[in-house]
This record gives sequence, structure tokens and C-alpha cells, in this order.
Amino acid sequence: MTQDRITLNGVPGSPYTRKMLALLRYRHLPYRLILASHAGPRGLPRPKVSLLPTFYFPDETGALQPVTDSTPILRRLERDYAGRSARPSDPALAFLDALLEDYGDEWLTKAMFHYRWAYDADVARAAAILPAWRGAQTPDETLQQAGREVSERQISRLRYVGSNPTTGPIIEESYARFLDLFEAHLREHPFMLGDRPAACDFAAFGQLTQLAQFDPTPMALTLERAPRVFAWVSAVEDLSGVEPQDSDWFDPAALPATLKALLAEVGRVYAPLLLANAAAVRSGAEQVETEIAGGAWTQQPFTYQAKCLQWLREEYATLDAGAKAKVDAALAGTGCEVILAGL
Repeated sequence: MTQDRITLNGVPGSPYTRKMLALLRYRHLPYRLILASHAGPRGLPRPKVSLLPTFYFPDETGALQPVTDSTPILRRLERDYAGRSARPSDPALAFLDALLEDYGDEWLTKAMFHYRWAYDADVARAAAILPAWRGAQTPDETLQQAGREVSERQISRLRYVGSNPTTGPIIEESYARFLDLFEAHLREHPFMLGDRPAACDFAAFGQLTQLAQFDPTPMALTLERAPRVFAWVSAVEDLSGVEPQDSDWFDPAALPATLKALLAEVGRVYAPLLLANAAAVRSGAEQVETEIAGGAWTQQPFTYQAKCLQWLREEYATLDAGAKAKVDAALAGTGCEVILAGL
């Protein structure tokens, strides 16, 4: 904190940085953004794992400590600052928000990484722009070398995300379906869970800042299939003028068909991945092998996404019987119910 402002470190090319900046603007939380540089933010401690954004919160002694991972940070901000909440007050709807936020953070990011690093035009743009965000005054040759290094490093990491020749078509087909479904939802509702934004909106927004408005291949697809989605991304950048009301949330017992359709896409692709990945992590398998949307899926196990499944199940376990019944009814027939089976 600096003069009561929340300090964070990030760059425009980071979807999670964009997620959290939009959240801070919407919630009217004062902040200062330190643009990430090759040297790192001066005078601030480094996190154990360098991830963006990095927030700096005071510990019990008042010393700033680096904190990463957007979802726990979002919930910490909910606890520490009242008003203009991005989490629904109804526990059942809050669980659906958590599920959709996780889908945005952990599945839509597969499309973001895939398109950026699987197509030549997208690789070329990212290699040219991403290093310049960290230091535009860098000499041309140094920027070009940095671009090559970024490309090589990120392309090598595609195995963690799950993008490969086998899974690529599944990722692209899923992104196209998401665009169609979200476009249909936006014809009738301004946000995923009603007339005010939720955490899941900011999660989807973060990935879409890159997919819809930076990387050329998915941007062209978005413009062709979903002009409302493209426009929505620009609008969500700054929602400081939205005046939310408690009545703006959907009733979890009467969700619109367009939201149920989005949940069905989550159940179609993300739910089976969560289960297969968790099983692979538990067994120590070298590969996740399953079927998603009728196609073969294989990728390296990802420990973090096993934790995501655990956290969703833990949140569901805290609900009372009435809230669980609402969640069960909302997820019935979507395919998402498998992640809660036996709980």
C-alpha cells in the first residue's frame, strides 16, 4: 500500500493483470499500477514465483509482501473492502460465479495461449509487442532478441496449458462455441449473472482482452462471430460508472436459458478435464488422457488445476442444504454436476 493505494505490478499483455485492473476500477478501489520491467519493480520484494499481476499487501508488521493468484486476491479484496461487491450475496449463485470464474481463468486461457503461440501471425505480433511493454526504450536488437526468447519460452510451455496438435482443434471449437453462446447471452443481459458484474465476468474479460482485441487470429474470429462480445470487452475495461443494486443478480432458481447454455459448455469441456487432471495428479501419471467434446485430449498434468477442483468442492461443501439444492438444480443436465458427484 502507498498512501492508501493498492500496489500491483503487471503488464497489458497479461490477462490476469487486466482482470484485476478492471475489478479495481469497478469497485472504486484506489490503486497504483507499476508496469513490469525486465528489472522488476524497484524497492519491492520479489515473489517466490514471478507471476503477473503481483499485488503487495502489508503483513502484520506493516511490511509489504508479494502476493499472486488473481482469485484468492479477488476474495481478499472482498473481505477487506466493503461495497460494490463482485461476488453474489446468494451462496448458491456465488458458487456458480466461482465455477464460471474458474472456467475463465483456467479454460479460456487455453484458447489465449493456443492462439497466441500456435499461429505465425500471432507469434510475430506477441514477439514484437510484449517485450516493448516491459521497456520501449530498449534498443531494437535487444527487443528483437527478447521477442525471440519470449516466444521460445512460451511455446515450450504450451504442454502445461494443454495446447498441442491433438487438442488444438478442441480448443478452437470450444472458443467458437463460447463466442456464440456469450453473444446470445449478451443480447439479453449485460453480464453473466445479471445486471451487475461478477468475478466470472472479470475472469472472462481478462482472457478476452487478448483473444478478442490483441491476437490477430482469435480477434478476427471474434469480430466475425460475436461483435457484442468484442464491444463488451471494451466496456468492461472501466465499469466505475455502474451503480449496482442487490436486485441486479439473477435468482439461482430461475436462471435464463442463455446462462444454462454457458454452463453446459463448461460441463462439456472443463468439467471432464478437471476430473481427468486430478486423477492423473493423484496417480502420478505422466500424461492426462481423456475425451473432451468427442475428441481425444492429452496433456501434461497440472497440479494447480487439481487444486482448483478441490477448492470448488470445498466451497460447495460449505453450503447449507438449501443452497446445495439450488446449485444441484442449476447444474442438472449441464455436465458440470460430475465435479460434485458423491459430495
